[in-house]
Amino acid sequence: MLRSIIFSALVLSCQAATAETVQVKYHGVVALDAFACTDVRDSSDVSRICYDNVERYMVIQLKTTYYYYCEIDAATVQGLQSATSKRQFFETRIRGSGADGPFDCRTHPIPN
Repeated sequence: MLRSIIFSALVLSCQAATAETVQVKYHGVVALDAFACTDVRDSSDVSRICYDNVERYMVIQLKTTYYYYCEIDAATVQGLQSATSKRQFFETRIRGSGADGPFDCRTHPIPN
């Protein structure tokens, strides 16, 4: 019994130690364990899209830099993932105008 408890604790600690984290511009480190991530393989400068459906929180990699967007709905993220031009979709439907945007984390709550 004690062996199985110790083994379970070791497995859980190893899983926690391998959780991926990314440095998000203007925010800091974000753990991606609750996110579903998709690598983008087309010619866009959108490299990766990670989405937490429960928190409605997206982290997107543009070239080599990660950015975050808050209170973004799953339909918008799905539209981004399936868009022919991901960069154009991102620019017109997600990115803000500089001071605010539809999913700007400066004006929408950031999940814990």
